[in-house]
Amino acid sequence: MHKTTKRGFLKAALASGLALEAFPARSASQKSSEQLITIIDLDKCDGCSDLSIPACVRACRAKNQARYPEPQKPVQPYWPQPKYEDFSNDRDNISRLTPYNWIYLQHVSVDGKDIYLPRRCMQCFDAPCRKLCPFGAIDQTKQGAVKIDDRVCFGGAKCRDVCPWNIPQRQAGVGIYLKVEPKLAGGGVMYKCDFCADLIAQGKEPACSTECPKKAMLVLPISQAEEKCKSLANDRFVYGKEENGGTATWYVCSVPFEKINRQLHSQLPKNHPGRPLMNEVDSKLSQSTPLVLGTLAAPIVALGASVALRKRKNDKDQSQ
Repeated sequence: MHKTTKRGFLKAALASGLALEAFPARSASQKSSEQLITIIDLDKCDGCSDLSIPACVRACRAKNQARYPEPQKPVQPYWPQPKYEDFSNDRDNISRLTPYNWIYLQHVSVDGKDIYLPRRCMQCFDAPCRKLCPFGAIDQTKQGAVKIDDRVCFGGAKCRDVCPWNIPQRQAGVGIYLKVEPKLAGGGVMYKCDFCADLIAQGKEPACSTECPKKAMLVLPISQAEEKCKSLANDRFVYGKEENGGTATWYVCSVPFEKINRQLHSQLPKNHPGRPLMNEVDSKLSQSTPLVLGTLAAPIVALGASVALRKRKNDKDQSQ
């Protein structure tokens, strides 16, 4: 049976959570002229209506299959709440983002026009998830790929809280928290698209764009993307170029994104986890001071609560 002493727990928690020097988040200075942009032409995307699974979704799942989580069963609830997020029995669900599905297609009809939207992580230039992860588990490459290190992530979901599109998804029963204190110290690991960081580091394109039969996804260095976007946009509309301070995913469409977002909003339930909208987004860091402070304090609060509970249990054991 796994046993953790208070001293051992403190040591592990401090080493994994608060000593961020061990796993530092990269600074914004790492970005260079090699920053890559994905331009997604929604007037080209037809949703792969002739396929059972859209090509981009199929390519992503095939490429990342070996990285999908294998939870330790039975999965324990997130203390103090009697619940947990477990998608391991719903791995084939492609109707939303999950830890087993990092890109999916939304479909709306606006003014009689069918629009298909490949949705995945936007790869923000100044990603709030990277800056505010309490455990320094999120990194960013010089090409702009925002990656979650599953060896360090505790599954606290702060990245999802600060993401304007709530992209990262949590799987319980996996991750470092199982080695620290399964019932007190975490909730699993967060998963999302990482822009195929390993492929782009080799000078290749992400799997989704490579396999798109309509060539609706174009991956370019940012200097070339600026010019290409201007020529493509013309009388069309662009989403993602300015949102949240700028992202590496630029959607281009002949239909205004305000109309697309209204349609998305009308057809999604009030709570729509794993199904992002296309709302206007200013920098979330600049407008969310309470959220930022709460996020930064989270590991300290969690650590204090865990230690207090452990002490209470030890005191009770000693009194018996």
